[in-house]
Amino acid sequence: MMIMSLFLGVGMMAGACEVCVHLAREQCVAGCQGEVYKPSRFCRGIHFIHLQSVEQLPVFSSLSTNYFDSTLKLILQLRLLFLSGHQLLHTAKMVVQFKVFKKAAPNGKLTIYLGRRDFVDHVSAVDPVDGVLMLDTDYLQGRKVFGQLVCSFRYGREDDEVMGLNFQKDLFLSSCQIYPPKENAESTKLQERLIKKLGGNAYPFSFDMPVNAPPSVTIQPGREDEGRPCGVEYYIKVFVGEKEEEHSHKRSTVVMNIRRIQFAPSKSGRQPCTIVRKDFMLSPGELELEVTLDKQLYYHYENIAINCIIKNNSNKTVKKIKAAVQQSVDICLFSGGQFRSTVASVETQEGCPVNPGSNLLKELTLSPTLSSNMDRRGVALDGHLKNIHTNLASSTLLANPESRDMFGMVISYTVKVKLYLGAMGGEVTAELPFVLMHPKPDLRRLMRGDSQAQVEAFRSDSMAGTVDES
Repeated sequence: MMIMSLFLGVGMMAGACEVCVHLAREQCVAGCQGEVYKPSRFCRGIHFIHLQSVEQLPVFSSLSTNYFDSTLKLILQLRLLFLSGHQLLHTAKMVVQFKVFKKAAPNGKLTIYLGRRDFVDHVSAVDPVDGVLMLDTDYLQGRKVFGQLVCSFRYGREDDEVMGLNFQKDLFLSSCQIYPPKENAESTKLQERLIKKLGGNAYPFSFDMPVNAPPSVTIQPGREDEGRPCGVEYYIKVFVGEKEEEHSHKRSTVVMNIRRIQFAPSKSGRQPCTIVRKDFMLSPGELELEVTLDKQLYYHYENIAINCIIKNNSNKTVKKIKAAVQQSVDICLFSGGQFRSTVASVETQEGCPVNPGSNLLKELTLSPTLSSNMDRRGVALDGHLKNIHTNLASSTLLANPESRDMFGMVISYTVKVKLYLGAMGGEVTAELPFVLMHPKPDLRRLMRGDSQAQVEAFRSDSMAGTVDES
């Protein structure tokens, strides 16, 4: 309180602006070299406080120079924060950056714009696929423009497609007529801004994804493999034609890939724990292995802590411990289409041998990442888009496991701990399932109804824009 009163006295005596003052290094208006306190651009007056002049004031005569300098600077900055903060909020213009992806037909007559290429599967519902079509109406000459949402499921290599075999199924999930537009079509805020920016030849479109459709997954090919990889992918197809069923021409067709993704649930499940006991012939006791994970839900690039408790009441000896993270891919189209890949592993003999009658408490750490599996064929990845880095496939969440789509791939992860007892003793194995996913991002809308979009071309198939929010 004393410091603030001292400052107010200095401000009035030296002619400082009482509305907003901020600290800056300028030359004194009198021509001498020194520090000057200059008002912000919101101040209509021209007020300067010369530091050397203020030091000579009687109110500061008893204070040291260093104490005066630091104290006055602090007070001036606080006054800028509290007295001028409201003016900054009401006067400044806030700009929100967002991306709008764009792709045009080879002839340049059709162009589609999407606000995003990742559409979230919330298990019980799926985000609609919405965008805007920009077209040259003179080119149509009475024809129509149709749009389709397609799910492509490839379950075999292109190199093996011989003698008429085809290992790809295209599922048309949704279709609509974009031009001429239907009446009473609702538009999202993003579509309204793009239409306002692009002009009268822009038309909105929207597709609804089925709830049971599978997420986007890509199976990593080998180095020697050529052609499109196996997996599930989605794309939007917009073309010109007389009827929706007719074959489209490549020059007047736009195809843009999108992804269907899932995020981690807000609540995690129970802590995974399992106990395995094994008895042996001609052995009075048993070997017990207890495995516990620190949690059920892990995010990508997080370390997985595995706690192992070994109680050896048998006459066998534990010589080695091995832990691994296994990725399981279940291809729903085939009854036996499940295969596993080890994406992280660790092997240790620390604390071994565990002799009969002794116990061991061991903690192991694993980190399943794509960087350690770059050259491993058959590893499932999240759906891949051009110029977007991917990672190991996320666990698949199903509302009802019995109603899963037959043209999909279900991804799951397990931790497998194995105890080696020697050539004659065999092995003891325990498995624990867990969930590996991305955290749910903050998807709050930053756009207001009175904002305007400014669109700029960006890269070859996308564009960037800004929204000015007043």
